Amino acid sequence: MSRRRVRRAQSAIVAACFLFNQTLPVLAANPLRNPPTRSPIKHVIVVLGENRSFDNLFGTYTPPDPKQKVMNLLSEGLVDETGFPPGFFTTLSTSNPLQNQATDTSTYELSPTQTGPFANLPQPSTGLNGLPASACLLTSLAFASGLPGYGPPTCTDIGLAADDQPLLLLGGTHQPLFIPQDIGLTPVEDCRYDLLQAANTPLPLPNGPYPLVNPGALIQALADVPPFDSTKCKPLVGSGEAGSILAGLGEPASPPTATAVSDNTGDPAHRFFQMWQQADCSTAHATAQNPSGCLHDLVTWVAVTQGWGITEMCEPNESMTSCDPPTDVEGTYQGGVAMGIYNMAAGDLPILQWFAQNYALNDNYHQPIMGDTGPNSQAIFTGDVYYFADPSGSGKAITPTADLISNPNPMAGTNNFYTQDTLPFLDLANTSFGGAVDCSDASQPGVSAIAGYESSLPYTTFNKGNCAPDTYYQINNEYPAYDHLGNPIATSPTAANEFPAGSHFSIGPQTIPTIGDALAKKRVSWKYYGDGYSLAGTESPAGDLYCAICNGLQYSKSIMTGPLKNNIQDLSAFFQDVRANNLPSVSFIKPTSLTDGHPGTSTPALFEAFAKNIVDTVQSNPKLWSETAVLITLDESGGEYDTGYIQPIDFFGDGPRTVMLAVSPFAKFDYVDHTYSDHVSILKFIEWNWKLKPLSGRSRDNLPNPISAAAQPYVPTNSPAIGDLTNMFRFKKK
Repeated sequence: MSRRRVRRAQSAIVAACFLFNQTLPVLAANPLRNPPTRSPIKHVIVVLGENRSFDNLFGTYTPPDPKQKVMNLLSEGLVDETGFPPGFFTTLSTSNPLQNQATDTSTYELSPTQTGPFANLPQPSTGLNGLPASACLLTSLAFASGLPGYGPPTCTDIGLAADDQPLLLLGGTHQPLFIPQDIGLTPVEDCRYDLLQAANTPLPLPNGPYPLVNPGALIQALADVPPFDSTKCKPLVGSGEAGSILAGLGEPASPPTATAVSDNTGDPAHRFFQMWQQADCSTAHATAQNPSGCLHDLVTWVAVTQGWGITEMCEPNESMTSCDPPTDVEGTYQGGVAMGIYNMAAGDLPILQWFAQNYALNDNYHQPIMGDTGPNSQAIFTGDVYYFADPSGSGKAITPTADLISNPNPMAGTNNFYTQDTLPFLDLANTSFGGAVDCSDASQPGVSAIAGYESSLPYTTFNKGNCAPDTYYQINNEYPAYDHLGNPIATSPTAANEFPAGSHFSIGPQTIPTIGDALAKKRVSWKYYGDGYSLAGTESPAGDLYCAICNGLQYSKSIMTGPLKNNIQDLSAFFQDVRANNLPSVSFIKPTSLTDGHPGTSTPALFEAFAKNIVDTVQSNPKLWSETAVLITLDESGGEYDTGYIQPIDFFGDGPRTVMLAVSPFAKFDYVDHTYSDHVSILKFIEWNWKLKPLSGRSRDNLPNPISAAAQPYVPTNSPAIGDLTNMFRFKKK
């Protein structure tokens, strides 16, 4: 769940249940000389969405040029063009089950003993943050309720073109999400995936991928049955007084319908130790094609045994650091949600597909850190991992309180339910109980499993794991030290709105070098454009749209306590800068929680519309477009299933694949690049183009470009290695 103020979104729904641009001044950056570049590209724009794996979005993509090959579910024969495993509609069963069960009852294991495959995929859940309806409708109901401190609804977004604004009115699951304390609502098995093979005869999902969009359509056409079993749908009713939110949300006024591409679905768990375990990495599994031995076959098992660490067996409160374990495969509010995919072969996500068909796509691009949004976003700016630091700003590493240290060892008497690794109820999306680990200490829970595996690899990992002594690294989402204006959280006048869980969850001022520092030192202009930034700290819901933990620069002491903090601006400044021919050399653009594509709270349809608007805006200025590269990616895979090769680089990752699209006049046409890359490849491209040095001795931008064999282009033979993205472009590399 990456970073949304889920608690605030829940307040909106609670208010509905009981009922039945302000803009800050844009500060100009100091004039810079913008030195010559190695390539014709004078402007790089990084657009950063949220939480989708490569196979989740491009699992059935086929390049128009038959000479171009892509590694995905379709090309690997794991699905056919229906989005289901091959032959599913012939046999109504899975011939090649992909997800296995296992047992781990004492000490955290990366590759625990397996006990056999799931017979069928557990029913997907609506998850902790699967919005019942569009954010526009929910916030409209909350505003109408007169909820104290709650402002006007969020029904428009500056990041969308006028023609795409109606997308904000669509969506929802029309089923419950997680509000146990207020009205007794908890997530449910998503009835839109209760398929039928005949009247009153269920058709369980196969043990493999399945299409998220209307999976019952083909069965409906063949067998004349409904697209799903609506008798399994649970209305949006709580256990409290009025309970019902019938005003456009639930039965009977607006029951669930077959899932559209604009609808919300559940959010898979995606945290550090969980994601490592889901990958099932062991050199005992290694082959020439997969020398790291990561099989991706425990994605569902980890989801149903641990998930977020929140279960139907506990009533969360503000200080609870663990729950009681689940009692069945639906008890973690996950089920098989991580195996769902969008189906480009059936017409899903036409904008992302068009970008790939007309520009360059990398099908070997990875999140750099196992886990969620914060650490992965920060790596884009540092090539490194932040750590818990002295609040004074000295940069000295400190030991966090015990509740912030992860313990993935199973609780006594459980199968893989972690001892301490869950979400604080005050801010489920942005903070963690168990967000820290000292990976230099092999006695700490979970450390020896990862370190032992990496020591068995046929190469030495970067800096032998990159774990400094006595340093607790941030491995899951936690707060920065500063609010959006540079005030320390502890004294920030807007902290109650921006950081509702409090400064206890701040990791402290960071002194790790950032790309912002390096560009400024070289006098190369840059900005971070955060959609919703100008409203950060104001009342909900508008004040919840900006993502603080997504902005790795907001953690940095050198950025946030000096003039460089003025380079962090609202997205409105981007449109102004394009019109005024004043766009900086390097731009980072972050959507709001409405449009970032995050499962549960947004949709890929909204993100692709946002990305298209950024590209269209640049193209509206022909001179600017003629010297620009737009890099479209997502912060991490979001716990979604993916089949790509994982190259362990250090203790922290790499992780599964996500998406990288290079949209530029210089991008290769209809090209699929197989160069092994991750988010630090963005740093390497910027540093190559503007002749910068690596940020530090710890940063991954020191790694060489990959060398690979023609027969196996996805696997570097000089590991650890990551690319610099230049192979996606057609210019001579200087």
